Amino acid sequence: MKIQTSSPQDNQPSNTTNSTDNNNNNNPLPSMDEHVMRSMDWDSIMKELELDDESTPNPMKTEFTTTDSAIGPLYAVDSNLPGFPDQIQPSDFDSSDVYPPQNQTTGYAFNSLDTVDNGGGFDFIEDLIRVVDCVESDELQLAQVILSRLNQRLRSPTGRPLQRAAFYFKEALSSLLTGSNRNQTRLLSSWTEIVQKIRAVKEFSGISPIPLFSHFTANQAILDSLSSQSSSPFVHVVDFDIGFGGQYASLMREIAEKSISSGFLRVTAVVAEECAVETRLVKENLTQFAAEMKIRFQIEFVLLKTFEMLSFKAIRFVDGERTIVLISPAIFRRLSGIAEFVNNLRRVSPKVVVFVDSEGWTEISGAGSFRREFVTALEFYTMVLESLDAAAPPGDLVKKIVEAFVLRPKIAAAVETAADRRNVGEMTWREAFCGAGMRPIQLSQFAVFQAECLLEKAQVRGFHVAKRQEELVLCWHGRALVATSAWRF
Repeated sequence: MKIQTSSPQDNQPSNTTNSTDNNNNNNPLPSMDEHVMRSMDWDSIMKELELDDESTPNPMKTEFTTTDSAIGPLYAVDSNLPGFPDQIQPSDFDSSDVYPPQNQTTGYAFNSLDTVDNGGGFDFIEDLIRVVDCVESDELQLAQVILSRLNQRLRSPTGRPLQRAAFYFKEALSSLLTGSNRNQTRLLSSWTEIVQKIRAVKEFSGISPIPLFSHFTANQAILDSLSSQSSSPFVHVVDFDIGFGGQYASLMREIAEKSISSGFLRVTAVVAEECAVETRLVKENLTQFAAEMKIRFQIEFVLLKTFEMLSFKAIRFVDGERTIVLISPAIFRRLSGIAEFVNNLRRVSPKVVVFVDSEGWTEISGAGSFRREFVTALEFYTMVLESLDAAAPPGDLVKKIVEAFVLRPKIAAAVETAADRRNVGEMTWREAFCGAGMRPIQLSQFAVFQAECLLEKAQVRGFHVAKRQEELVLCWHGRALVATSAWRF
């Protein structure tokens, strides 16, 4: 498999590279450890929570221990984290909680909204854009009228990728106008929601290379930065999008097996208030996994609202540590300004900053207006849904779960962010990075090797790996779906 390269002027990766369209089972994968292709053991998590049957689980421990020592066996948690309920009453997962089964057609190829044939039944795209225009011009009543008409045409997320994407974007616009999405994101996740999210993440990782590409390329960028023997043996990762923490399983195994950083890893995760319940799950499972790997591990959580007030002063740094910062578009959606964040980041002097964009942020945030960002986001998520159709059979419930609990929240966030930015004129993340004196670092050849092996394992036709400037990019038929890059001041 060949890797594409492009000039710095190229925004789109070339589509001339060999891809998984050419699946040759006669060429075995190069020898490599199986753990490279593993993520967190989600089945074990479900069993530990006793959420894999009809029973109601016993209450989980709620005690957290804090410590002021620089390095120690205790695991600190932000004291501002909301308390947890004494009793856990989850409902077992029911497919009707997602969407009722519907007949679903596939095989829709979509390259640009400009080429949509309205005579073919896709004129609802025009109505979506009219709603966006009304929002931009503050004609909110007219926007509601058009949305009411769309509700009759887009009743459920069925049909081809563009139709399903249109449904989710219609729902996001409706939530934007009513403010319901903002209110929901401030509520603590219930155990039922967490179970559904875990299963969605697990299924997404099982059928699509998108999640694992994000994890492995980020982990390898971290490991590459730790290759210097003269550096401090202590590693501190500041993670702004930890999710359920599954990506740290493979990182811990690498640290343990290669005796990197003297077998010590400290993680500080900046989390939103509504993710307090998830932090318990992350902490307990990563702590247990670290014990199995026989490495010293420490994890701390900082609330996003605390970080918004104090910036990096809210995070405990230790002299002599190698600090690595993991960033995704999620943090830029919540903060008031990218430039201020990057300038504050400079004062921390991280060894490397890893940026993983699995939301099309590079193209979407640079579109220049709400309308353009909306259209670009609609194109991006249509491509994601198209790749999902290629990975799973038609009508598969797995796709409905992934769409409902992984993609739908991201679409809602993308629309909300685009609307918030429409009168701001915010610079792009790349402009902010370069303006603060950051320079990109070439990812290692082993990172490329891992990405290639991942696609060979996935066996989904249409994905390929490319290089775009200094980014390593996962593409779907020439369109970037994930882009990972490493930066240094």
